[in-house]
Amino acid sequence: MELAHIWGILFISLHAMVPITLAAIGETIEESAGLFNIGLEGILLLGALAGAIGAEASGSATMGLMAGIATGGLIGLLFGVLSTTLRGSQLITGVGINMFALGFVALMLTLLGAPGFHSVPRAVQVPLIPLGIGNLSPMVLVTVFLAVVVWWVLRRTQLGLWIRAVGENPAAADVAGLRVNTLRLGTAIAAGMLAGLAGAYLSVDWFGAVTKEITAGRGFIALATVVFSGLNPLLALLGGFIFGLFEGLATWISTYPAIKKIIPWQFVAMAPYIITLLVVAGAIGRVRFPKGLGVPYLRE
Repeated sequence: MELAHIWGILFISLHAMVPITLAAIGETIEESAGLFNIGLEGILLLGALAGAIGAEASGSATMGLMAGIATGGLIGLLFGVLSTTLRGSQLITGVGINMFALGFVALMLTLLGAPGFHSVPRAVQVPLIPLGIGNLSPMVLVTVFLAVVVWWVLRRTQLGLWIRAVGENPAAADVAGLRVNTLRLGTAIAAGMLAGLAGAYLSVDWFGAVTKEITAGRGFIALATVVFSGLNPLLALLGGFIFGLFEGLATWISTYPAIKKIIPWQFVAMAPYIITLLVVAGAIGRVRFPKGLGVPYLRE
């Protein structure tokens, strides 16, 4: 394999890492506080749509990313209210977010005049950083930075201690004076914002378009990455890169007819999803999640 091919695979892997890692980092915050949101796929999809519309309306890629963050935050707020104040089923709420997103995005793409596909003009996409050996999205650097910051907040600050306390033993945290549902609601919003940013990245940066299938299961892969990480944002970064690497390999193989004759690129394209199943099957029994995960807290 030539050096240029190795660099190409690396850059594709780094770009593929971003949406999975951002969504996984957000979910790590949320699950540390005791909330479990299976609706990441839907938030990614809505964030992608909002990012594209925001970028085109404002003429700015930055505003497109902000639109994705705001949309994700609103969905996170909705999920948080339903899961805390109203004590609804977190699983059903997450499924509802996914189903709503699928229908709403399909409808909006039709109203935009391109059923199933909407292209984002290059002028309002995130500009890449030329490195001579390839072009790198600044969002890769942002993702690494956020992983380190979230790890530091969760493991080295009082706020992180509070978040983990309301996830592990909400009753004891309540007795200690912590506002359990308020903290949980805040983590739900933060998680939604990061997932919304991940979705906007897909449309305004990486793909430059919105489709009904743009997320391609990345929200569920992010959930598997959370399991792999054991609620550690730095390991979530590693897990996101591993999943991205297989996507990069599949993309590279699909461009070389000689290799495709030996290894069908469709087989390699299945690898991230196969690994997702293996990770969940192998790690779910060994990873220790907070005792209050998924259980609404009712103050007595």
